[in-house]
Amino acid sequence: MPATHHSPVTPTTSSTGSPPVRPADSGPPAPEPPSAGVVTAVGRIPVLDVRPVVQHGRRPAKAVTGERFEISATVFREGHDAVAANVVLRDPEGRPGPWTPMRELAPGTDRWGATVTAGTPGHWTFTVEAWADPVTTWRHHAGIKIPAGIDTGLVLEEGARLYERAADGMPDREREPVLAAAGALRDESRTSAVRLAAALTPEVEEALARYPLRELVTASDPMPLLVERERALFGSWYEFFPRSEGTREVPHGTFRTAARRLPAIARMGFDVVYLPPVHPIGTTFRKGPNNTLSAGPRDVGVPWAIGSPEGGHDAVHPELGTIEDFDRFVEEARGHGLEIALDFALQCSPDHPWVHKHPEWFHHRPDGSIAHAENPPKKYQDIYPIAFDRDMDGLVAETVRILRFWMGHGVRIFRVDNPHTKPVVFWERVIAEVNRTDPDVIFLAEAFTRPAMMHTLAQIGFQQSYTYFTWRNTKQELTEYLTELSGEAASYMRPNFFVNTPDILHAYLQHGGRPAFEVRAVLAATLSPAWGVYSGYELCENTPLREGSEEYLDSEKYQLRPRDWETAEREGRTITPLITRLNDIRRRSPALRQLRDLHFHHADKEEVIAYSKRHGSNTVLVVANLDPHHTQEATVSLDMPQLGLDWHESVPVRDELTGETYHWGRANYVRLEPGIRPAHVLTVLRPSNPQTGGSPTP
Repeated sequence: MPATHHSPVTPTTSSTGSPPVRPADSGPPAPEPPSAGVVTAVGRIPVLDVRPVVQHGRRPAKAVTGERFEISATVFREGHDAVAANVVLRDPEGRPGPWTPMRELAPGTDRWGATVTAGTPGHWTFTVEAWADPVTTWRHHAGIKIPAGIDTGLVLEEGARLYERAADGMPDREREPVLAAAGALRDESRTSAVRLAAALTPEVEEALARYPLRELVTASDPMPLLVERERALFGSWYEFFPRSEGTREVPHGTFRTAARRLPAIARMGFDVVYLPPVHPIGTTFRKGPNNTLSAGPRDVGVPWAIGSPEGGHDAVHPELGTIEDFDRFVEEARGHGLEIALDFALQCSPDHPWVHKHPEWFHHRPDGSIAHAENPPKKYQDIYPIAFDRDMDGLVAETVRILRFWMGHGVRIFRVDNPHTKPVVFWERVIAEVNRTDPDVIFLAEAFTRPAMMHTLAQIGFQQSYTYFTWRNTKQELTEYLTELSGEAASYMRPNFFVNTPDILHAYLQHGGRPAFEVRAVLAATLSPAWGVYSGYELCENTPLREGSEEYLDSEKYQLRPRDWETAEREGRTITPLITRLNDIRRRSPALRQLRDLHFHHADKEEVIAYSKRHGSNTVLVVANLDPHHTQEATVSLDMPQLGLDWHESVPVRDELTGETYHWGRANYVRLEPGIRPAHVLTVLRPSNPQTGGSPTP
């Protein structure tokens, strides 16, 4: 961030975290310099470009409980003396934790970094402290002067005094080896080389690393950090329409009949059940099957055309049941370990109560009519958009009221429909007001739009974001996009990789058949900590409305879409076993529950992609065939240090999809056949732990 965001800080004798700062040699007070009181852009030791930073520090960087992420800064000083740096995290109560030492990320770059772990949810801060490192400076000089016989006595005495000063600030249990080293430096009965060697023992190194002698300590501005619950980053989502889960006798489903689907969703390993709008649907300009303009008396309409005489956004569709039925549905889902995510679409049908009660909330044409929603060439005659600038305060208040209504009925996750068509400041106010009292509530932005809008919505409060994943299908597209998402953007934008939606059936799935569905599931589930499927994906439904369209034929948006799950399972016309396996792997693999540590490896075929994720001792390596039509053979060349291994090592790896174990090294042959073996999802088994079954040691 710009230097102007770092307050000038004078050397201090008290640390912002453990260990304490060592005081410099005392003496008479120095005269006040002529420039005293002048505000400078940098401190005594410059600490610049602290990251992660969002909107120059006006918005917090984000993390979730237990997430590891890197804090970095540019740190340097005049001359050739050594500098060092550390990070101090402060919890929501302002209490500092143990500081984390930073390392220079690449020699000569002056860029320092440290990996830290987020704590409990809340508003944290972090600070980078830079400081002069006199012990390291002395060691460097001593390593040159002592062998050359230059100022030997003075150099050894300087070192002894530094060590004594360092020991003064250490706990008693740590002081002994450092004081012994100071004594050895003064022991004239030994040679100078032996005296120096006695000051460089591992015990002394360890003590000084824990309690270094710090001078001229200079701190950056505190930077904001928002820590949220893990579901804001990690989760497996399943979307379905309760109204399609009816019976032979009563085709229109209810909350009670839809609840019968919950056990199967839970068995597949999903964490979140996402429901499209469950509110009353308008009848004016109601759409028929396949978006036709002439609906019949039995056509059910589009759930996003919200509002009728039965109520608006705080009511449930009468054919789904009552609010008490909804409560029972939420409770039953909770019993299966599932959270409910509810669609929040801030728009209205022409029959919504707001149209008459709040006409100022809509845009009226010169003839007095209200303009319907459009996204050319698409037209939504059954939906009125909101005009926000005529009563922003009123709309914020009403939106918060509606959200709190559903929160009171057990909903803690909202998938927000088309947030990019509403003012950014509106969402900033709404989310801030909700999260002020309920920080566990999560908002997912369904914004398939320009990057600037998507990134800004994430920065101002949305905990998750839809992405361009659906349209990234080649190795180059996936590599470039995931490099972006897992880089600096990961400090504020958390992707949710939906493989399909009721609106999006990509050509890759239309023409790739079952193998395409399988490989896209593998990619989504392993590239992103949050992923989702829309009901019917496990059946590989892929018939478009017409050639070149991404709309489904007989889309569930416009009609009931009952599915015979039992027959599909019995006849093997489903990829449910693969989805279940992927969700199980994700839960057992800490590496797949995070976004930031993603590394791509070289494969000598464009149709084969290879990447790894690593968290602690858990490393997962994925190799996938992006060609759903042909078998591909390739050599995968691994960047072994990115796996935590030496270049020459060969280690056992277990394929979590099949249970097979191989030995892999720097170069490995793979053969991936669509429909049979679309990918390897490999856990790296450490040489010290070469088991072939069960979970890797965490």
